[in-house]
Amino acid sequence: MPTELQVVALVGAAVLVAFLVAVVTTPVVKSFAFKLGAIDVPKDNRRMHKVPIPRMGGLAIFLGFFISMLIFVELTPQIRSMLLGAVIIVVLGILDDIYALPALPKLIVQIVAALVAVLGGNQIVVLSNPNIFSSNPYWELGILSIPFSVLWIVAITNAVNLIDGLDGLACGVATISSLTMLVIALAVIEGEVAVMMGALAGACIGFLPYNMNPAKIFMGDTGSTFLGFVLATVSIQGLFKFATIISFAVPFLILGLPIFDTCFAFLRRIAHGQSPMHADRGHVHHRLIDMGLSQKQTVAVLYVISAILGICAVVITTSGEMRAMMLFLALCVVSCVAAKLFLGSNGKEPSEPEDDENAPYFGEEGPSEK
Repeated sequence: MPTELQVVALVGAAVLVAFLVAVVTTPVVKSFAFKLGAIDVPKDNRRMHKVPIPRMGGLAIFLGFFISMLIFVELTPQIRSMLLGAVIIVVLGILDDIYALPALPKLIVQIVAALVAVLGGNQIVVLSNPNIFSSNPYWELGILSIPFSVLWIVAITNAVNLIDGLDGLACGVATISSLTMLVIALAVIEGEVAVMMGALAGACIGFLPYNMNPAKIFMGDTGSTFLGFVLATVSIQGLFKFATIISFAVPFLILGLPIFDTCFAFLRRIAHGQSPMHADRGHVHHRLIDMGLSQKQTVAVLYVISAILGICAVVITTSGEMRAMMLFLALCVVSCVAAKLFLGSNGKEPSEPEDDENAPYFGEEGPSEK
């Protein structure tokens, strides 16, 4: 069994390889997107950018992650099924970025991809009981493990897609979430999960320079659904399997921002008498923009929120002095960012290419009109 030092070295190598592959392949994918007509043309008020931007940049993230996985992770049946499901999701995303596929077929394919991963062994078998006064510390799902696991994967896949509305937002949040899972995996000695999350974080970091405001390329559904799929599947492998109270809370903290935004969108639409799939301009990032923050400030605020949730997830898995130190650090970060945002200028920046709004199956957005 690899020592802790060996695991850390593998994680570092996985991050580096995924980063380099993503950096090198993104310009190639950009040219490829232009040739295929995968272009996002701003056509409504939910899109923040002003000029056409190529989509499908998530293919570079996928390539970085996939190559790093092939090199550094043992391809067990569980891992192979996850990668196969991810390939299905990426192919679906590419087609959607080009042709604007209908919602129902996309949902069906997402369920098929989730089933591939779940039937390959990526299942939520037990859930910790949130009722701390109960004599039963956890629930065994039994036959319900398959539908429950599929629901989790499909829901998180689309939740990450829903927050993909500003330059660098979804990619940055996914980076923070993957790094949080990496730290927790190292803390609980889950080396394989740590390497996988290192590969995902490295691929995202390699793509971010091209995706930050003003974006040169958008990740598209190819990237946002892929990131959600991998985060959801790996969380099953590394977080849900512990029959303790932390296994119930940690995944929801790590993925708290996309989960909250999706739930809030559904509740808001239902309260207004609309279909939950009705497109609107009421997401968290839209509301912050409407409050007067610039796009960069909005992304920074949401990064901080995601990071604080991630730190809380790590804190739950630690104890004693470390917990106190990390909570103190979290408070310091929040204070510094708040001071920078609200004591400085809150005005919007000059108009420039901005958005990374992509097409979740809920019908929020669609690829550009050709």
